[in-house]
Amino acid sequence: MSELSQAVSINPYFKVQEGKLDSFKELMTRFVAKTQTEETCHYYDFTVCGNVVFCREAYAGAAGVLKHLENVGACIEEALTISELIRIEIHGPKAEVDQLREPLKELGPDFYEHVTGVA
Repeated sequence: MSELSQAVSINPYFKVQEGKLDSFKELMTRFVAKTQTEETCHYYDFTVCGNVVFCREAYAGAAGVLKHLENVGACIEEALTISELIRIEIHGPKAEVDQLREPLKELGPDFYEHVTGVA
């Protein structure tokens, strides 16, 4: 199985307040700058559809996810002053996803367990 198939991805969706998209886009550059320092990050991208911002990101295991959230915690807090977290998904192998259930429960994510895929 490929390394990426074993990765844990986070898929948050933020609904940005009216007139605040440019501010959120500026914040994206700070998120990226902080994330670039993380050795366990496989990829980290932002996309926008209207006033909804999606962050596509994956890490080497649950530990990588937790390190990332600690690293960008201040950015997340700032983002939530100009947006609402409307959905968050966690995808990965069951053993890794299970390690995130308790630490991330306050975010209310949907947890998806890897079943099969291309090796």
